[in-house]
Amino acid sequence: MLKRFLCRQNVLLGFISTNPKLYPLPQHFSFPISFRYFTTTTSESESESDTHPFAVSYLINNFGFSHESALTAFKNKQVRFKSPDKPNSVINFFKNHHFSHTNIHTIITKEPWLLSSQPNNAILPKFQFFLSKGASSSDIVSLLTANPRILHCSLEKRIIPLFELLSRFVKTNKDVIVCLIRHSYSFDRISYKNIVGNINLMSDFGVCDSIIARLLQTRPTIFSSTDLIKTLEEVKGLGFDPSMTTFGAALIAKKCVSKKHWNEKVDTFKKWGWSDEDIVKAFRGRPDLLLASLDKINLVMSFWVNQLGWNSLALTKRPQMFGYSFETRIIPRASVLQFLRMKCLIKKNASLVNPFRYSENLFLKKFVFSFKEESDYLLKLYQEKMKLVYTTEHNGMPLTK
Repeated sequence: MLKRFLCRQNVLLGFISTNPKLYPLPQHFSFPISFRYFTTTTSESESESDTHPFAVSYLINNFGFSHESALTAFKNKQVRFKSPDKPNSVINFFKNHHFSHTNIHTIITKEPWLLSSQPNNAILPKFQFFLSKGASSSDIVSLLTANPRILHCSLEKRIIPLFELLSRFVKTNKDVIVCLIRHSYSFDRISYKNIVGNINLMSDFGVCDSIIARLLQTRPTIFSSTDLIKTLEEVKGLGFDPSMTTFGAALIAKKCVSKKHWNEKVDTFKKWGWSDEDIVKAFRGRPDLLLASLDKINLVMSFWVNQLGWNSLALTKRPQMFGYSFETRIIPRASVLQFLRMKCLIKKNASLVNPFRYSENLFLKKFVFSFKEESDYLLKLYQEKMKLVYTTEHNGMPLTK
């Protein structure tokens, strides 16, 4: 056994020192991680008994996989090759279709099974289909780099039927392709029958096509529901019209927030002084209100009530507040408004929430620069509270009057 071990080590060392190009990658293709070693091609049983089968070493040395993740991919039969011929052909295929080294690295990291595929049979027809529907080569590169899972789907059984279905609601072919690829993971987990059934259910319930299109493009998991009619009725019972866009937003909130978390958020609003009627009214005005986390709700409420000393009921008139950035919108503007109120520069009965809806330029014009004597201080106060975020976002250009 010792003799066999030493023999194997000699073979391996000889491979490293004398045959560095035995398994060449495609010409001009380089990875940030250098080759360390590959096991020599042997029988499959002997290869798999090695610590690093060839496919495992290939993933580790060329794509930066950890030993554990590479071995998992091998054990799950995602990668099955004993020479570089097949993976190199896949790499060449992507190169020939304008994918950069970084693109390829990203794709293989997400979907290592592609290295075991036959690209001309498994991938090319999908590229050709997307191109025939108006996608450009650059579209395909960017979309597939972000979401290569679509390449796992059957063209005839999955991609084409879904494309035709989405085309009924989504305006352009390019938008359909973006939707298909961006949400490929979600669509892959939902049966086509379920999607069609729930679309028909929504249509019969009076939900307009534009809402269905929006849901398909943003929250396709809703169409996996087995009790969608119950949620549709709940949303309608809260006063939402199925033909209005707010119905779709309310439907998302009801489907994406569990009953337990929904009740917890309702109780939290009540803790800060809102009634059931206040909550329903605010929800109707801003259906994504209940998508805010408990932490965000408490953070905004505590700042508004405990630090500023303002009435929490004012927020029922502007529930969008719980979706604004706390650091770059709420704190800087509230600080300016608080100073103006202390100096009696704005009326005590003036709305506390309307200033938060203005664009930044309009807010500065109305509540900073319009007060000539205090404008310098107000500007400094605003900038300090922004923590220089504004400066960073505007390429280092300071705020000016």
